[in-house]
Amino acid sequence: MERIAFREWPEGFMQAILQLEKFVATGGLEEQLMELVRARVSQINRCAFCLDMHFKEGVHNGETPLRMFGLSAWREMPFYSDKERAALEFAEKMTLLPADVDTDENLHAELNKHFSKQEIAFLTLGIAQINTWNRINKSFGSAAGHYKVGMLAGVK
Repeated sequence: MERIAFREWPEGFMQAILQLEKFVATGGLEEQLMELVRARVSQINRCAFCLDMHFKEGVHNGETPLRMFGLSAWREMPFYSDKERAALEFAEKMTLLPADVDTDENLHAELNKHFSKQEIAFLTLGIAQINTWNRINKSFGSAAGHYKVGMLAGVK
């Protein structure tokens, strides 16, 4: 049930969030990778609106439906690269925030094999951003199933 519709959001609310999205997009991370991360975090947080959105955006950006569907079991699936696996592991840790997240040197060593420090910073911000979107959409009761690719691109 939708509790607060997009049209009822406070003026400037969406724009503030989208400004951060635009900044994350300047970080040089591949859009396909980020859609995998956004979809996986949305699975963990059980955000139906965001799952709908990021599945559609991922496929639109060249991702295969099989890889999108396989995200919940990515560790057992053979078709994710080591770089994607490192990003997905990091996304899960940053979303679930287990007690050892800040001292997991093995995870950080794996990230450093595939990403620069700048890219890790942008990946971290991107993960935080999708967690924010998930919490907003869950709280506001945003309806799933109606998302159209690119529908938020024109929001000013």
